[in-house]
Amino acid sequence: MFDTPINDRRLWSIFLVFLRLGLTSFGGPVAHLGYFRQEFVSRRGWLSEAAYAELIAIAQFMPGAASSKVGMAIGLSQAGYRGALAAWLGFTLPSALLLMAFAYGLAGQGDGLASGALHGLKIVAAAIVAQAVWGMSRALCPDAPRRVLMAVAAGFALLVPGAVGQLVVIVGAGLVGVALLDAKAQTLADSLPIAISRRAGALWLALFALLLVGLPLLAHLLNSPLLSMFEVFYRTGALVFGGGHVMLPLLQAELVPGGLLSNDLFLAGYGGTQAVPGPLFTFAAFLGTAMAGPLGGLLCLVAIFAPSFLLLVGVLPFWAHLRTRPRLQAALAGVNAGVVGLLLATLYHPVGTSAVGNLLDFALVLLALVALMAGKLPPWLVVMAGALIGWLLL
Repeated sequence: MFDTPINDRRLWSIFLVFLRLGLTSFGGPVAHLGYFRQEFVSRRGWLSEAAYAELIAIAQFMPGAASSKVGMAIGLSQAGYRGALAAWLGFTLPSALLLMAFAYGLAGQGDGLASGALHGLKIVAAAIVAQAVWGMSRALCPDAPRRVLMAVAAGFALLVPGAVGQLVVIVGAGLVGVALLDAKAQTLADSLPIAISRRAGALWLALFALLLVGLPLLAHLLNSPLLSMFEVFYRTGALVFGGGHVMLPLLQAELVPGGLLSNDLFLAGYGGTQAVPGPLFTFAAFLGTAMAGPLGGLLCLVAIFAPSFLLLVGVLPFWAHLRTRPRLQAALAGVNAGVVGLLLATLYHPVGTSAVGNLLDFALVLLALVALMAGKLPPWLVVMAGALIGWLLL
């Protein structure tokens, strides 16, 4: 594919455009998609409206970082695989480097870190997760069957905590979706300006599956902490449906109970992630750095985004056919309801139980939630205010 030679200037242009977006795109995945549309459909004309809508549909169909998948697809359409890499690097590096520096700073502070500021970040994290649950439940659970499925998934996740319970929820919700939910087949709105052969797509999908199955075995055989960490983040990136917030329960279940990271530091990093632009998945850079320094941050960053790329380039050649399969649409609807349930369970424990210890904590969570939802304040501003209030009052 992509027989036309790619001009280095073209790659540099793609990188710089996405770097600017990575430095200025606050507000989460939905806002990112709005920025992308303005830049690449309205301003530059790289894609038609219909083709851009198809890319969003593809991104939502698969697990992984939705806005980053769309960004990679745009880079892919302009300059092949190297264009996808340039787009990902530009959009991801600003927030990743900021969060790695944040993690490095927290590790250096140690016990000297103001406990009130840390608790303030945990309170803001609780408010942000509550906002995510509310918004995702309205979008992904619009009817009674999906709301029931969400509630059952949340209950099951609380009764069977950990990665196994979460995997059961995701698979079970997909099967329930196929059995009980209605979904209509959809047709391709416009041809996509991306040429990947079906053979290449099948090879990328095979690599995705090989890594998903092989990395745990290899990590066990080699007894390598870094490889084990890479496997955890790769598996998380392969299972996250519905947006970046959903990685919270998956990563918390893997890292905190085993003592790799304290829950306080985990939630402080999650709160800090809301204060930087770019994709939420760069939270992985914070976690990796907090556990194993800069090398760990880079490894975890690559690991959590790798499934998004492999699935994107693997599914694209088959998308026109998949789009017409109502059973797949129904399974996806079920999985989306299930992951909202996972996030709801996480809102209660460990996020809520860790952040809310008294009435003042509860009042501050409500205040942060009102600021986000009713006041429409940007998350980064609420994060800064939460840390300051925590440092002054708690």
